[in-house]
Amino acid sequence: MRIALVLGSVLLTVATLTAASPGAPSGDAPLPERMADTGGGSQLITAEAPSPGATTGKVTWWDRRGARWVAAGSAKARFGAGGLVEGRSRTQGTSTTPTGMYDLPYAFGLASAPAGTSVGYRPVTENSWWCQDTESVAYNRWVEGLPSDCRATESERLADYPSQYDLALVIGFNYDQPVRGRGAGIFLHVNGEGPTAGCVSVPAGAMSAVLAWADPARRPHIAVGTSSGPTAITSVRAAESAS
Repeated sequence: MRIALVLGSVLLTVATLTAASPGAPSGDAPLPERMADTGGGSQLITAEAPSPGATTGKVTWWDRRGARWVAAGSAKARFGAGGLVEGRSRTQGTSTTPTGMYDLPYAFGLASAPAGTSVGYRPVTENSWWCQDTESVAYNRWVEGLPSDCRATESERLADYPSQYDLALVIGFNYDQPVRGRGAGIFLHVNGEGPTAGCVSVPAGAMSAVLAWADPARRPHIAVGTSSGPTAITSVRAAESAS
């Protein structure tokens, strides 16, 4: 009996240590520790919706400290009016937010960069456009002055969105090697009046905090996904996302 009690105590101790180990994440572990990939850096933004049809959810920004991920801040978020869809199968004009993991090329805005901002920041001018014309060589790119092959009706003049683009971060969806028709102009930006046209949005104070927090030297990424299912945020991988 005594041997059995000792053995039971040892097994209980081993089970407890295993559950507490960072290498064996549980449902109670911070979200990044339950993810298949976090982008390889030591900063991460997660944008999670409860389901593919949802237009609201939560954005959290995280710091990696040693072997652990610690939340630096969070805010309620809005997604596309069409819900969320896997990034590689997205179609432009559907008002869907692409799921996946993406880098954050640079920030921009009509307002001045918040104090402490270290990411590249471009001020919006009256001539700043985001070309979304699939026929243009400038497809899915910022341009100063609209090129002759980029139709204004197929693009966004950034100054026309004084609330949303007061502060924004470019999400690197379909950016490095754009696939025409997949989508253009996907950002993390300040809330407008309701769901977005495919971007992720947060309150102005949260957007300011994110820009002051993000450090390019720490290679921040953003992971967008749902709580479960085929587009679960825990399953996204940078190498498999549309670039």
